[in-house]
Amino acid sequence: MTTDAVPAGPDPRRLLDDARALARRVRLAQRVTWLPLLVLGLVTLGAIPVYRLFPPILSDCAADGTCTVFYRGAQIYWWTALLLGYLVIAAGYLRVARSRGLGARVLPYVLTGIALVLLSAAATVLALGLGEPSAALHVVLRLLDPPTVIGLALLALAWLERRATLLVFALGYLAVVLTPINLGWGAGWGDEWGMAPQLAINGGLLLLGSGFFALRRFR
Repeated sequence: MTTDAVPAGPDPRRLLDDARALARRVRLAQRVTWLPLLVLGLVTLGAIPVYRLFPPILSDCAADGTCTVFYRGAQIYWWTALLLGYLVIAAGYLRVARSRGLGARVLPYVLTGIALVLLSAAATVLALGLGEPSAALHVVLRLLDPPTVIGLALLALAWLERRATLLVFALGYLAVVLTPINLGWGAGWGDEWGMAPQLAINGGLLLLGSGFFALRRFR
């Protein structure tokens, strides 16, 4: 009587490790982090000439000369450009995913970005309807300012891609946007260029981030 060796069943722990490794490889292949940073950086820099070409509208001027300032042309540009930008980002992610034979996980990020843009528009229209906004509404408007909502949406992308470096970048970007850097740049340039230095910093930071993540990806 002879006996044959029967191979042991697969090790469950090894199967689990293999599944995790495969999931990580798929997640890495789905990342196109440089694309949204590039698109949003260009959108931010594109706002500079818009502020120059479309002067602000002044209203509710007080006796001391203070007025409510509304950049109508710039706001319309931001809302339109950001919505189109998120569509471009979604199309780019889908194209890359299909070229690699994978699914794309960009939809939650794009929907978050679009929702934030719509909230920004709604808050601005509400503030205009109320006249002089309250202190609480000022805070809401600050958090829903177009450059800020870019950073808030990047937090969603960092969670979606499980990417700690993007989370750190998004927090740093928000810190720069919410605490504007003012070293006297643009003093004497006039109201038409008053927004240019900070927009250049914001857009340049996004483009630098895009280059950083693109370099890491291609290496």
